[in-house]
Amino acid sequence: MRVLRPSVSAGRLLVLWLRLPLRPPGRRLSSGRATAAGALERAMDELLHRAVPAMPAYGLREKTPAPAENQCADFVSFYGGLAEAAERAELLGRLARGFGVDHGQVAEQSAAVLQLLQQPREAAVLLQAEDRLRYALVPRYRSLFHHISKLDGGVRFLVQLRADLLEAQALKLMEGPHVREMNGVLKSMFSEWFSSGFLNLERVTWRSPCEMLQKISEAEAVHPVKSWADMRRRVGPYRRCYFFSHCSTPGEPLIILHVALTSEIASSIQTIVVKESPASETEERDRITTAVLYSLSLTQQGLQGVELGAFLIKRVVKELQKEFPHLGTFASLSPIPGFTKWLLGLLKSKAKDHGRNELLTDSECKEISKITGGPVNETLKTFLSSSEWVQSEQLVRALQAPLMRLCAWYLYGEKHRGYALNPVANFHLQNGAVMWRINWMADVSPKGIMGSCGLMVNYRYVLEDTATNRTTYLSSKSIKASEQVLSLVAQFQKNSKL
Repeated sequence: MRVLRPSVSAGRLLVLWLRLPLRPPGRRLSSGRATAAGALERAMDELLHRAVPAMPAYGLREKTPAPAENQCADFVSFYGGLAEAAERAELLGRLARGFGVDHGQVAEQSAAVLQLLQQPREAAVLLQAEDRLRYALVPRYRSLFHHISKLDGGVRFLVQLRADLLEAQALKLMEGPHVREMNGVLKSMFSEWFSSGFLNLERVTWRSPCEMLQKISEAEAVHPVKSWADMRRRVGPYRRCYFFSHCSTPGEPLIILHVALTSEIASSIQTIVVKESPASETEERDRITTAVLYSLSLTQQGLQGVELGAFLIKRVVKELQKEFPHLGTFASLSPIPGFTKWLLGLLKSKAKDHGRNELLTDSECKEISKITGGPVNETLKTFLSSSEWVQSEQLVRALQAPLMRLCAWYLYGEKHRGYALNPVANFHLQNGAVMWRINWMADVSPKGIMGSCGLMVNYRYVLEDTATNRTTYLSSKSIKASEQVLSLVAQFQKNSKL
């Protein structure tokens, strides 16, 4: 396969037009800057018309030769030289808007299908008409992506391109249906290319290459690794670390899963990533009855939405069952990102209702006011905006009951389009897990306190029930939860009002 290097024509374009500023929205540029921006825009248009292959006629689709490799390499080289996010967004926006679906062809082929449906014809004629319609619905830029994927390093480039696309959408640098359509096309392509059959499961141990251990450490997004001693514990006795790599990037972690092998479902992350491991290098297999999945980190943001996490969990469960046939309990110990932000929003909105607090009971309000020395809403907003409140044992005790039931409602009752609002909850519920247990002061790190008031939650995977639970959640949007969670939800409904 061709190695991605700047071609002569791409190099000339880079020399002439690279790093010239595009016009910011709503702002007039000076004559010189406008000329420079116009030159870059013309360079983009010239590149796209040369690099994006035309869609061959339906009858010639399998006979038309592939475009020259340097056409795709020109696009890769030019794009790689755009240092500014706004420049990359401009190029991707032009690609999405100008090289998508030919709507005239879609209308023509749709009419042909409708006409055949109204007239009795052989099935083969109708099926071919439908195939022509499907072909017309393929955006032109998909062919560019397809050919880039055949270059050496092409798949990696496309993954980074989608990461840039997602970032540009988040920053409002590019918006609209054409952009969303391109994102969907890339996601669909990745879902095929990164299906389980093309993924390699690899285990990391302390004997793994130093470079690999460094990558795993740097990629840890949930519970940051503090030192090499910390890293050694996470891949040592009673711990497992696995990752998926892809055949296009062997040995490169795409998504990483950390597991603790314990005798019970852990209720605190401190017992996993802070507590010293047993001195012995030999594991007592009889002590291991539970696998706790405590960290899942995606290393490539361009693969967001591609079903890697669910595949990885399934493969790791099978691996652990081979190693420990008696292992019967599988559960996560998961963070609750967004809970503190949601709670502060509630406190702010309730403060407008004549100062009344409908989230806490009267006795809870009195106790908290006595400890903090001020109005409940205002003092809670101040305290929960930092991690200092955990230094007060009295306040920690006073907040346990209300925060536990509020968290239960946030996980169980707050929805987005009918599904759990919290993304981690939605992920595990879609995989068929049960919302098992909410844990108080389970993560007392500053990140844990600021993000979720120190709370964490276990999602339990009862293997024989996961398929049923998944189907129920996806079809009826019903959450399977334990008695503890349901009891806390009932307390919320009794004592709190939204």
